[in-house]
Amino acid sequence: MAKAKDTEPRVHPKPQEVPAEEPRGIVLPEGKTIHTIVKYGAELLERPSKAVTKFDDELRQLCADMFISMYAASGVGLAAPQIGLPLRLSVIDTSVGKNPEAKIVIANPEITHMEGEQREEEGCLSVPGFRGNVLRPLFVTVRAQDAYGETFEMRGENLLARAFCHEIDHLNGVLFLQHLSMLKRDLIKRRIRKLRKAGEW
Repeated sequence: MAKAKDTEPRVHPKPQEVPAEEPRGIVLPEGKTIHTIVKYGAELLERPSKAVTKFDDELRQLCADMFISMYAASGVGLAAPQIGLPLRLSVIDTSVGKNPEAKIVIANPEITHMEGEQREEEGCLSVPGFRGNVLRPLFVTVRAQDAYGETFEMRGENLLARAFCHEIDHLNGVLFLQHLSMLKRDLIKRRIRKLRKAGEW
């Protein structure tokens, strides 16, 4: 999930480390990776993902890399399918790295309760440069597993509720575009086709 209207996600051609002089001052610890964000058009983004079954050091390393990749792209949420992995795994941080306690890992999540409504503008790291107003619940309760496989429940409101919905949509093969009006969705798709034809997507 993209952070702000005026923030353009940064995409790298392949997973790589970012030198210290790169924008945003991102310096990667040894062994960490910034992953390429998969863009709209990739079939993987529109397929349901598989459950996470193994909670080990490799998975926790993946979560750490996903947080770093999300921060590098100025996002507040990132799902595993967005880096090419068909796993029911997402990371969320609505503070965008400012508050370590705001970091959330959700594996095999499911929404157990929704309440109220909010309509706000959303963007997506896999659909860079495009945004639209999306109707979401105001409050959402999620049951999921953390990076160690422990089951927990968490209630989110406002931005966190939207982030939960947005990221779980990704795990179900649903993009925010599908929540837009047909007119808005078709307009965005036409623009993306033009960008792809021009080699800019």
